Amino acid sequence: MAEDVEKVPFGRQFRRFLRTYRYLLSIVLLAVGILLTVLAVAAFTPLGNSGPFPAVNNATNQGPNGGPNYDLVFVIVGPIVVLIGTYLVGSYYIARARFEHLMVTKSKAEFLRNLPDLEDLLWDLTPNDEHRYLEKKAELRIRR
Repeated sequence: MAEDVEKVPFGRQFRRFLRTYRYLLSIVLLAVGILLTVLAVAAFTPLGNSGPFPAVNNATNQGPNGGPNYDLVFVIVGPIVVLIGTYLVGSYYIARARFEHLMVTKSKAEFLRNLPDLEDLLWDLTPNDEHRYLEKKAELRIRR
């Protein structure tokens, strides 16, 4: 007989996906924000007359045909998405650097002193880092 495999809820799968690929998603978000900002700048400056920008501007600005002008949305959304993406990338780098420092330490006292901070950092890192943390706790024989 085949055993019943417990179905993992979609919400848990989605959260695990977001935690696993947090860095990649934040890089993509930053790149999209930069792209939107460049398109907004090209739409309202002389830069829009060169390169691929005239074709893009014809597709995004349909005002002469009675349609919407998406370039105006790019002006507002682009810089906001850049700020959010920059924050996410920066917070990941800071959390990664601090986590790596605490993982290479051989001092049990330093590790114990920074245990609450380390557990907070794990929210910004991947599930693999959580496994590394648990292994380090076992290596230093810390029960908690």
